[in-house]
Amino acid sequence: MSYYKVKDLENYFKMYKKSVREPRKFWDRIADENFVWYQRWDKVFEYDMQEAQFKWFLNAKVNITKNCIDRHLAKRGDKTAIIFEPNNPSEAAQHISYNELYVRVSKMANVLRDLGIKKGDRVCIYLPMIPDLAIAVLACARIGAIHSVVFAGFSAGALEARITDSDCKMVITSDGAYRGDKTINLKSIVDEALEKCPSVEKVLVVKRTNENVSMKDGRDIWAQPLLDAAMDNNVAEIMDAEDPLFILYTSGSTGKPKGMVHTTAGYMVYTAYTFKNVFNYEENDVYWCTADIGWITGHSYILYGPLLNGATTVIFEGVPSYPDFSRFWEVIEKHQVNQFYTAPTAIRALAKESIDYVQKFPLSSLKVIGSVGEPINEEAWHWYNDHVGGKRCPLVDTWWQTETGGIMVSPLPFITPTKPTYASLPLPGIQPVLMDELRNEIEGNQVTGSLCIKFPWPSIARTIWGDHQRYIDTYFKAFPGKYFTGDGALRDEVGYYRITGRVDDVIIVSGHNLGTAPIEDAINEHPAVAESAIVGFPHDIKGNALYGYVILKESGEYRNHDNLRKEINQLISDQVGPIAKLDKIQFVNGLPKTRSGKIMRRILRKIAEGDFSNFGDTSTLLNPEIVDEIKEGKI
Repeated sequence: MSYYKVKDLENYFKMYKKSVREPRKFWDRIADENFVWYQRWDKVFEYDMQEAQFKWFLNAKVNITKNCIDRHLAKRGDKTAIIFEPNNPSEAAQHISYNELYVRVSKMANVLRDLGIKKGDRVCIYLPMIPDLAIAVLACARIGAIHSVVFAGFSAGALEARITDSDCKMVITSDGAYRGDKTINLKSIVDEALEKCPSVEKVLVVKRTNENVSMKDGRDIWAQPLLDAAMDNNVAEIMDAEDPLFILYTSGSTGKPKGMVHTTAGYMVYTAYTFKNVFNYEENDVYWCTADIGWITGHSYILYGPLLNGATTVIFEGVPSYPDFSRFWEVIEKHQVNQFYTAPTAIRALAKESIDYVQKFPLSSLKVIGSVGEPINEEAWHWYNDHVGGKRCPLVDTWWQTETGGIMVSPLPFITPTKPTYASLPLPGIQPVLMDELRNEIEGNQVTGSLCIKFPWPSIARTIWGDHQRYIDTYFKAFPGKYFTGDGALRDEVGYYRITGRVDDVIIVSGHNLGTAPIEDAINEHPAVAESAIVGFPHDIKGNALYGYVILKESGEYRNHDNLRKEINQLISDQVGPIAKLDKIQFVNGLPKTRSGKIMRRILRKIAEGDFSNFGDTSTLLNPEIVDEIKEGKI
């Protein structure tokens, strides 16, 4: 029995039991049979959940880029590794073969070494979604430098905080970025950030938009002349299994961003294994994840997971609305995409538009569609399933986190029966449990609780850069001996998991614990509603009451807002219960969101409470201006 690919439902249950009963044997075999190692491990893993200490494939030697690139060259050298689809559809797409990828990564690796970057140095990458971003990431991994990718939509302040926290020695950026009909001068943002970053010695600048940029003597260097002169081969650095591969910052709900550290071998094994199974990838398929490489989804499922499997992966520079709302479907048709992985935020935005945008493309190449980033509400699930997947493509509703490194709970295509809004079953090797307020494990089905994982997996984050105590406090203190995800979940009668939202989004109203996700699902089913967000605010009698922020599809429709409020509350009453009805409903034009699509509920909570004193750093929001608009319209 091959452990690498789950064959059918019976095989899944067999493999899952094996992974729980004999985790050492299970992961030993997957790692041994599917990767190239310089030296095998002495021990598969050791761990201490109390102290949050995890080591996988102890003393093994490996380089992740040898597994992503070099080992494919003999058989797949001419195969397309990366398809680059530019922001402007009239610009030609690029097809980068594995042979070409090897040359380009080697040249960049040699340039980095020549500029004094060595194993263990941190390199900040602040680039748009262009091939140079993938090449910079892989070049860092090739020489053992730790990459810290910062999403190229973040402000100078957010960039500076991340560079400073990890003491980066170099920044790789570009003159500018295209985003829809806008051109953004990235270099000026870097210049502003670096006014307060003494650790940065060099800035390597890639040309993309031909913006006029200032170049600081002795610090800033154009990349292309150095790449042109560089040798086209490079010997990969031999890395220890537990050497850090990258730092990726996740914004905490409060406080400074957390630099999650992922190490080499465990991350490699888990992302490769989950990519193959969750997307049912087969040779010659074309796979497209619409995320940005600045997020964990992009790290694991645009770059590392696909390339480890010798896949063809699409890098998309643009946005779903440019030049119009058919762009996603046009790209799927153009490149004959087989697996498509996107976020509920994007699905909801596209579902608001005319169905004609989708229906003019057959989308017959699609085999699997996926959802990532937040729980997908039922209306969006059905729209995606019906109109994009044509009711024939399994919809994999994946649950995982920056901290987990890879997908943890998901249907497996053509194996696990799907159920709208349910992430379904854990992947082999993942042991989820639900916990109650008394820190007891909740047995049985048809229960809700705090979602924890009771046994480590290879790609678990090892620490928060420079602050291991914060790592322990954040993830391992609430439920000792277990990793606490911060999410609440429901387990149904057959053991399927549904993520009900962040536990801090559970609001206690008159003694009832109400998760925001099911209430928002009910609201979003109203034909006039595009999106909603629920928060609690203090109430003299109930303790807390519910405040709803609701975006309507058409501002001119349903002019009588009082009637609309009644209809929304009736829907909630019917689907969740009268206890979940909203005391206040404010109609808004948008919600404050991070660039990964996460709603900043702490801002909404403060507005609902009437506390406008300090919203914290709003510079990393996609739409900071919406905060004042919501504040002015508060009920």
